[in-house]
Amino acid sequence: MTLDNWDEIRTAFQVARMGTVSGAAEVLGVHHATVIRHIDSLEGKLGVKLFQRHARGYTPTDAGMDLLQVAQATADQFEQLSGRLHGHGAAMTGELIVTSVDSISPLLVSVIAEFQEAHPELMVQLITDTRLFRLEYGEAHVAIRAGKKPDDPDNIVQSLGYGRATMFAHKSYIEQHGMPEEDGDLTDHRFIGPTDPNHRAIFFRWLRDNIPQDRIRLRVSDMRDSFEAVLAGAGIGFLPMSWARRSEDLVQIRDPLDEWSIPLWLVTHVDLHRTAKVQEFTSILKESAKTWP
Repeated sequence: MTLDNWDEIRTAFQVARMGTVSGAAEVLGVHHATVIRHIDSLEGKLGVKLFQRHARGYTPTDAGMDLLQVAQATADQFEQLSGRLHGHGAAMTGELIVTSVDSISPLLVSVIAEFQEAHPELMVQLITDTRLFRLEYGEAHVAIRAGKKPDDPDNIVQSLGYGRATMFAHKSYIEQHGMPEEDGDLTDHRFIGPTDPNHRAIFFRWLRDNIPQDRIRLRVSDMRDSFEAVLAGAGIGFLPMSWARRSEDLVQIRDPLDEWSIPLWLVTHVDLHRTAKVQEFTSILKESAKTWP
């Protein structure tokens, strides 16, 4: 006997419980001919009769009773397992893994702090990476993604609004190189750009298409390095609007254009979406996102 026979064992279990083929078929949601076929097949493989057939239905033989006891114990174990797994889903313990684009990770820190204040027994990991973490493999519980709306049918996708960015420079850079005129030529200035010339961010694509490549004098691999480079006076760089609050020495070079705004998406896997910790965290996150600049 192998697990391949489980459907047949389950069928026999229901026949023994219900006493009739039609009753078992209704419980299992199958045709009565399927029930008869399963019983005949199982008896053939075991080489023993499991039921006595009579006008009122099916009565288990001694061998059938032995099978019924094993099947009942297995059903009870599955029920207990289901209860334990449901308890895990309802528990506010263990680990919560959140993955995000680096441009909004500073905003998430305050959300995580609020969440952990309410649930100190939970350990939270915040991972920022250009790689898309696969929720279906359990690499993360919650993902914040930017750009085109994710379309994986196994994920639940909710809008978090837009990430807005524009060009900033440090006041020391402005003192040395001057403030670009509002509608003036930017090609006399030094810029900070991404190491990847095909970076997906809309504003970096604008930089690639509108600023001569030889004017991008410093290239960095992530937004945090770009922020530090702007603070160091290395040039003009695109930064999220929310990051401007982090230093009074940053000077905004241009008003943010609509075309520089990036849609933000809250992504959870359908199997984990309704667990207590994911529901609680995403609720706090969505409320906080309403206040993001």
